[in-house]
Amino acid sequence: AAGRARAALPPQELQDDCDRFWAALSIKHWGPKLHFSQDGAMNWKEVPAPRYPLDSEVKPGIPATLRLIWSISHSTDHLWIGSEPGGLFKASRDGSDPTLITGLWNHESRKENWFGGGRNYPGIHSICIHPQDEKQIFVGISCAGVFKSGDGGISWKPMNTGLRADYLPDPHVAVGHDPHSMQICRSQPEVIWQQNHCGVFRTVNGGERWQDVTSKNGLGKYGFALVIDHEDALRAWIIPAESDEQRVAHGLALKVCETQDGGATWTSHTKGLPQDYCFDLVFRHAFTAKDELMAFGTTNGNLYISQDQGKTWTLIHSHLPPVHNVNIY
Repeated sequence: AAGRARAALPPQELQDDCDRFWAALSIKHWGPKLHFSQDGAMNWKEVPAPRYPLDSEVKPGIPATLRLIWSISHSTDHLWIGSEPGGLFKASRDGSDPTLITGLWNHESRKENWFGGGRNYPGIHSICIHPQDEKQIFVGISCAGVFKSGDGGISWKPMNTGLRADYLPDPHVAVGHDPHSMQICRSQPEVIWQQNHCGVFRTVNGGERWQDVTSKNGLGKYGFALVIDHEDALRAWIIPAESDEQRVAHGLALKVCETQDGGATWTSHTKGLPQDYCFDLVFRHAFTAKDELMAFGTTNGNLYISQDQGKTWTLIHSHLPPVHNVNIY
């Protein structure tokens, strides 16, 4: 295929009467594209992708143009679209009229303190909307950190206290952190988890302060993939990687690590997963769960499922292109 799906939203999560499934494509020759389906992904229709205002600049002298649609989320009446080079857009729930959220784009820290991690420009990869108060919106930005709006996107503030940016001269800067994946617990929304460039972190007070809950043996010190239990705020799963320099399975052995006590202890699950010379990496949106079922895809085109919440795994497909996104619906 000419394009790769980079962000998708299952229809039951949209909670609207049009039952849409959204997908964003990154196409080498034609750029980012946005599509939706109303018949279970059998047929697709394109809608205009977000556009930056003509006078927008990433930095002085560098015009801002849409390079990647990296994340899609929703509130009752809107779609929220995270992009590279660091812009957040709000559209109607049918995808029309995407508008740049200027309160975040014009934040005083952006031009000097946001920067690209694995990509050339910063990108918004996680959009978490408070399930009981849709005016509270959290975004994860690589690299800048976590930002929160309490007024529906008008104003924003960094929420990075307790995080570390070990790659910077000052690891405790207010802005410049690299969350790789972030999820808010739907039943206890003051609890938010993130798999970070520098470990696994958890907050129990809505991002006011983060606690490092990385395993004592270093698993999760680096990685991308994160799944949380939305009924049990103490429970989460990660798939660790080796390091920033070696983006492969940790120890060349693929494993899923689970905590049931808020990160105080972690258990590794390896049954059914390759344990020798495994070069697979799992991207941030390529690990998902629903009820007892879990699934993840890898950069080497392997797709695994578990029907017992991650304890045992079965390879159900291989030789796929690199898997960027997995959803269960």
